[in-house]
Amino acid sequence: MNNELSTMNFTDLRNFHFPAEWAPQTAMWLSWPHKEASWPGKIYLIYPKYCEFIKVVAEGQLVRINVADAQMEAFAKAQLQEVGADLSKVEFYHFPTNDAWCRDHGPAFLVNYEEKKKVIVDWGYNAWGDKYPPYDLDDVIPTKIAQHFNLPVYHPGIVMEGGSVDFNGAGTVLTTTACLLNKNRNPHLNQQQIEVYLQKYYGVEQVLWLGDGIIGDDTDGHIDDITRFVNTDTVVTVIEENKNDENYHILQENLQTLKTMRLLNGKQLNIVELPMPDPVIYEDQRLPASYANFYIANKSVVVPTFRSKNDDKALDIIQSCFSNRKVVGIDSTDIIWGLGSFHCLSQQEPAV
Repeated sequence: MNNELSTMNFTDLRNFHFPAEWAPQTAMWLSWPHKEASWPGKIYLIYPKYCEFIKVVAEGQLVRINVADAQMEAFAKAQLQEVGADLSKVEFYHFPTNDAWCRDHGPAFLVNYEEKKKVIVDWGYNAWGDKYPPYDLDDVIPTKIAQHFNLPVYHPGIVMEGGSVDFNGAGTVLTTTACLLNKNRNPHLNQQQIEVYLQKYYGVEQVLWLGDGIIGDDTDGHIDDITRFVNTDTVVTVIEENKNDENYHILQENLQTLKTMRLLNGKQLNIVELPMPDPVIYEDQRLPASYANFYIANKSVVVPTFRSKNDDKALDIIQSCFSNRKVVGIDSTDIIWGLGSFHCLSQQEPAV
């Protein structure tokens, strides 16, 4: 363990943890999309489906949106009115951002249910290994939100992205070596040291590691495109059926790894296989289209669809995992040109 970590006092966070996404939520956080370079030539096409996402989630909770200023807020409200979203459930915060990927730059909320307390962890953010500077505005978003709501905020001092981790709410986090051990994130830390950070700052006891992510994923293999917990001991994991597809062997290897894993109680994971959509290619670029990039809200599960023959099959499988929520498919064919979808765009704020 590095000296900095071994001398830190974690007593303040000892009884806090990052809840599973299906735990009750106060709100969903977003950062309004405005960076044209993220959707070159297409940004105005994404707003109807993005707003539909907000409309569906707002049926069961607040939606809190970071915007640059009053002008961006007015534009966002107009777009939301176009789809009939309930604006009484939407709040705007004038916190400017560089980009829209709130899963990765937004706040990580930890809770202590017994004491009804909530804190924010502000991980470092470097736009997936310094790929898309500048990112200085994104990097400070968690602390700005903590200050606004008068919440304690903790700074681990290392890079970590919300899309790189998935939680079962019972002490286990799932991640990938491709992302967390990439030298463009925290080159001074080894796997064991990174596990300690995850345990201390997310309140988990166990870290389970998969390997690579899907082709076209510019985040170096985020877990939220491949494997997701749907309850404490069940995951859905994407599978490519075409043996000639470049994702086939990557996803088979992950499947085999999942089969060897054991949870804290010694149980094997229940594994639900989810198909991949047909390849989504735009301007000769394969995009990271995956049904696993869904968002679990209080009343619904919003799943990206891609005008593929597997859309309905994927929605049925995900619905079978969530008997008390309505699964809603929303066309993400334009949104995925930004190299992410609904889960990448959002971050949940748990209720206490």
